[in-house]
Amino acid sequence: RTADKYCGPVVGRFGNRIGKGRFTLDGKEYQLTINNGENHLHGGLRGFDKYVWDAEVLEDGVKFSRVSLDGEEGYPGTLRVSVSYRVANGALTITYDAVSDQDTLCNLTNHSYFNLNGGGTALSHTLQIHADRFTENSDQCMPTGKILPVDGTPFDFRAPKPVGRDIGQDDVQLRNCGGYDHNFCLADTGALLPAAVLSSAESGVTMRVSTTMPGVQLYAANFLGPWTGKGGAMYEKRDAVCLETQFYPNAMQCEAFRKPVLKAGERYHQVTVYAFSNK
Repeated sequence: RTADKYCGPVVGRFGNRIGKGRFTLDGKEYQLTINNGENHLHGGLRGFDKYVWDAEVLEDGVKFSRVSLDGEEGYPGTLRVSVSYRVANGALTITYDAVSDQDTLCNLTNHSYFNLNGGGTALSHTLQIHADRFTENSDQCMPTGKILPVDGTPFDFRAPKPVGRDIGQDDVQLRNCGGYDHNFCLADTGALLPAAVLSSAESGVTMRVSTTMPGVQLYAANFLGPWTGKGGAMYEKRDAVCLETQFYPNAMQCEAFRKPVLKAGERYHQVTVYAFSNK
């Protein structure tokens, strides 16, 4: 049940959506597998989350690696990829590295669901996102290429507010995706910078997200559950929040978006930190 909800894995070769699974690179059009309506989502029918990776123990964590062969799910190039998880001082640092023998797309992210109370609705969690713009979505949750201001909309998280405060507003962007499932535009400098802060007054836990990526997808678990999980725990709609750091979805079809192209022989290197504290 959880496999199609992406509970916790690294997703790739391209996290998030690509319209109709098509893109043009170096003058050649590629057709990827379709697994989300008429679109490509999180790497396709057998994305990175559906493989067993090689594991290496580090002094302060673990490193997973795999080789994604040329043509896997329709992507060009053999991609050698590794993801390292390190824990120190209450912070989980995820480092993504990859190199390809051909020009290809690469957009890796983590799809963990967070509930700082350990269960129940996440709508009471307080969220702040350091972004004054977000990408407009179609009714298939597909970025159209337009970048909209958050000012005066339910998408204004510049000041901390409850996740659920505005999620029920009669807003076309919320209707299009059944709630929040949108990319927010961060400072695109390549430096590790603050992206978002999620906190719970009930538990006293705060999670601070920093990333080198230019975007973060807020997904309010609009289609999670209902099902019974480990230990009888119930998983219900909006019982968690995902904050997926990324290049913008559908970027190859949107002229204004930076292209997530990894050139042959160049190094893909991105870092995201989830830092936890309590009162």
